[in-house]
Amino acid sequence: MKQSKQIITAIIAVLVVSVTMSAISAAPNVNAQEVTPFPSREKVISVTGNAISSVEPDLVNISFGVEIQEKTASEALATNSELMNKVIAAIKQVGISESEISTSQFNIYPVYENYQEKETGIYTQKLVGYKVSNIVNVKTEKLDSVAAIIDSAVSAGVNRVDSVFFSLSPEVTSKLKDDLLEKAILNAKSKAEMALSPLNYKIIGVKEISLSEFSMPYPMPLYDRAYGMEKSSAPTPIFSSDQDISTSATVVFLIGSN
Repeated sequence: MKQSKQIITAIIAVLVVSVTMSAISAAPNVNAQEVTPFPSREKVISVTGNAISSVEPDLVNISFGVEIQEKTASEALATNSELMNKVIAAIKQVGISESEISTSQFNIYPVYENYQEKETGIYTQKLVGYKVSNIVNVKTEKLDSVAAIIDSAVSAGVNRVDSVFFSLSPEVTSKLKDDLLEKAILNAKSKAEMALSPLNYKIIGVKEISLSEFSMPYPMPLYDRAYGMEKSSAPTPIFSSDQDISTSATVVFLIGSN
């Protein structure tokens, strides 16, 4: 009996060793597996291209009006309205249409005078009248008529010429922006190619494009006649100047060796 138990134990041990060896043989050889190498990083170059263009303005903006003070609000309003009607009629005479005229500011406000009471010595205010200010804006493509518009308006009663500045119409601005955008990107490409040439690299693609805002000229008012100045018989000299518009584009190019 004892011998039989020993034989059974030996058989079981052999079976365990056999199963274990089979499992090891069936397991994949980790060291022999093909490992995919880490992909190489993209090679890139970031370049900023610029574009600028000078263009002649096609719009002129003139802001002027009448400022009147009277003892009562109704008197100031009536006088102001009478003069403004004459002004509008005068500028229409030189070819300005109603569609080119708009009201930019209209105010009615009381005017006070400060004084000191003799008895108390207290400073107080006294209502001395009302002031009415009516400012209109003329926006027109008739750049050659600027002097005639201002002179006619002043002769008709205008006592405020606030500003005169030149600008670009939306149509011209839109077309110019499209052209500048293309030039800025081409400029960036040209810069990248010149930088890569001595390094024996070339552009093989585009990864990213970042566009900047367009730099528009800030309207620079050309003040000609200030409030209260006497009229002159000589024509008003007003000259336009070219408008500079610029933009930039930053492009990240994918590059590879030649």
